Amino acid sequence: QVQLVESGGGLVQAGGSLRLSCAASGRTFSDYAMGWFRQAPGKEREVVAAISWSGGITWHANSVKGRFTISRDNAKNTVYLQMNSLKPEDTAVYYCAAKEGRSSDTFYSAPRHYDYWGQGTQVTVSS
Repeated sequence: QVQLVESGGGLVQAGGSLRLSCAASGRTFSDYAMGWFRQAPGKEREVVAAISWSGGITWHANSVKGRFTISRDNAKNTVYLQMNSLKPEDTAVYYCAAKEGRSSDTFYSAPRHYDYWGQGTQVTVSS
């Protein structure tokens, strides 16, 4: 069992930046590929970014490419999402998720692949 706790959300003006963190506990963090997802009111949950267990492979959705960066520190059991040039359409609850994936150093972009989820952190971008 893996427990995930997100932090770093808040209210920011358009063009601003936030860094989300997701702290993991309970199992060996480097056994897991990680992802960041978001869900806006009335919309389905969508993938934002994903990273392999080693951190060597990353993927970002087209909507955030060039603005957001996913990274991880396996020594600190934490995955990050650096969000720059924020837009009002980035407003959502952001979730991190973990998928057991040590057997293959790859990323996973579909919610159904993930085994564990955090409780989410709200990001609100004002215009």
